[in-house]
Parts: sequence; C-alpha cells; structure tokens
Amino acid sequence: MWLIVGLGNPGLEYRGTRHNIGFMVVDELASRVGTRFRKKKMEALYASGSAGSESITLLKAQTFMNKSGLAVALWLQTLQLSPSQLVVIHDDLDLFPFRIRIRKDGSHGGHRGISSVIREIGSKDFIRIRIGIGRPVEGGSSVDYVLQPFSPEERQDLPEVVQKAADAALVLLDRGLEAAMNRFNSRNERHDSSVTGLDGKDRKILQREVRII
Repeated sequence: MWLIVGLGNPGLEYRGTRHNIGFMVVDELASRVGTRFRKKKMEALYASGSAGSESITLLKAQTFMNKSGLAVALWLQTLQLSPSQLVVIHDDLDLFPFRIRIRKDGSHGGHRGISSVIREIGSKDFIRIRIGIGRPVEGGSSVDYVLQPFSPEERQDLPEVVQKAADAALVLLDRGLEAAMNRFNSRNERHDSSVTGLDGKDRKILQREVRII
C-alpha cells in the first residue's frame, strides 16, 4: 500500500499556481484510477483506489504548504504505513521548468512543504517526484513567484507535464523506483524523448491494470 501526496495550498485563490502543481498531479491520478477526492478528513482531502496490485491513497493536505506534514503524519499513522511507503509530488525552484526528477531521501532543499513533512514524520526516507518550475527573474521574489499562476506559455505545456508526472507515479508503483528513475530522470532540459512519459501503448497497459477498490 502507498500514500501519494500532492503538495499545494487549499482555496480557489491558489488554484493554477506554480506551488499547486502537486495537487494537479494527484487530481490526474485520481482520474486515471476512476476515483475522486472525498470530504476533508484528518486535515486533507483524500481518494482511495488501486493501480495494478498496489492499493493507493491520494492526499491533498488542507493545512497550507508550510504545515503539510501535519496531514501526512496523521495519514501515515492511521494507514499504518512507514515513510518508505510515502510518495510526495511537489514543485521545485531548482529544476528547469517542467523537468521531472524522482529521488528517495535527501534534504528539503528549501521547500517548506517538504521541510514540514520531514519534521512531522521524523524521517527523510520517502520518495519525492519533483517538478521543475524554474526561478523568478533576477531580483524577483521566490515567494511571490511560486504563488503566481503559470504564464500563458507555461499553460500550453502544463497538461503534458501533469500527465508525465502521473505517468512517473504509475511506473514507480508498477515497476519500482529504479525503473521510474531510469525513465524520467533525464539530464536533458525539455521535450527530450526520454522524458515524455509513457507512450500510448504503455499508458494503455497501465490503464487496464487500474481498478477501483
């Protein structure tokens, strides 16, 4: 069983902002497994389903970004899962826009949501799917930048990267961490064929393996 958490801020004013790309990806995953998010419970909206042989709970913390760990810790404890069964999907200022990196363990890298998760669960031993959003122009505020909507140019590519990040999560569940890292952790900047996610055939195979519980 896995707990998959998308980081973001609750509220209509934050919908579509760079900091909320984690929410967008778990929304896509919920659609893929044919489930939907339910009412708030233990500081989060949640959805349950399965992908292949793996049971999953999807989470959108409703505590705001810098307190995301409160909800994550509650759900890990309730589901009786270890940090190694946790996947957190989040934006990353230090990655080129829309590049994906999968990693396990490591520091929070200045991300307040990840910092909160590490602090509240008392461990760094969980998987992160990081989605690059780049940095503001020189002299710009990082805080303002992450809370701004994606630019019109970025919005053209946003559906593709959300799908790609959802693909990464499904490959991780189906084929393991190493396989997912090999497929998605390309050094190339953008639109590289090695980071375009699953092809149509692979996506259909995974879709057929998905079932609701």
